Amino acid sequence: MPHLLHIDSSPRSDRSHTRGLTADFVQSWQVNHPNSTVTYRDIGRSPLPHVTEEWIAAAFTPPNERSQAMQDALRLSNELIDELLMADVIVAGIPFYNFGMPSGFKAYIDQIVRIGRTFLFNPDNEESPYTPLIHGKRMIAVISRGDSGYGSGGRNEKNNHLDPHLRTVFRFIGVTDLEIIAAENDEHGGAALVNSLESARRNILRLAAEDQPQKGDLAPLTRTRRSTKSQLIPDGRQG
Repeated sequence: MPHLLHIDSSPRSDRSHTRGLTADFVQSWQVNHPNSTVTYRDIGRSPLPHVTEEWIAAAFTPPNERSQAMQDALRLSNELIDELLMADVIVAGIPFYNFGMPSGFKAYIDQIVRIGRTFLFNPDNEESPYTPLIHGKRMIAVISRGDSGYGSGGRNEKNNHLDPHLRTVFRFIGVTDLEIIAAENDEHGGAALVNSLESARRNILRLAAEDQPQKGDLAPLTRTRRSTKSQLIPDGRQG
């Protein structure tokens, strides 16, 4: 039974293009995968907390040494990671703000990119010290941009810091199958916006109809290795 994780990160409601497009994806997904299940996480209307000093201290403490306060600090992070691990496919609506992602989605990334849960660090392996722990998942990132030309070869490509950031950070934890669907021209409106939205919607519906992997090689809690002190990155490396 395929499982879909649906994330919306736009603070806008009815005026949000990404919300409309992800909703179209989910509706088509359920029609094409009638036995599927869906988990929904709205981080636009219910923003996630940003990482704190307490969170960092807890994340870099071996699990069997964490106090109750440390466990409490990581409770939401664990919930978000468990949702990610359960999914076969992730569809995420992400508006394009100031040439990158909104702070709400960055908060999500900071909560799920965590040593011992979604990646391992081995300082003795100088060639490849990081090991991703998430495998066999597909992600569709649905982007809405105010202007146009941010795609490959476009006039604004050099100012697009969202697409490469998404590819880098999700590849780091093991999500290598990532497709980006973008609607542009929100600031221009008119036919340019309508045509871009329709093009994005066609691609969304195409992807929703495709057969998807089903928990091929995810990394459940039972496979997560306990972090040892040699695997911990000093707190300063985490910012």
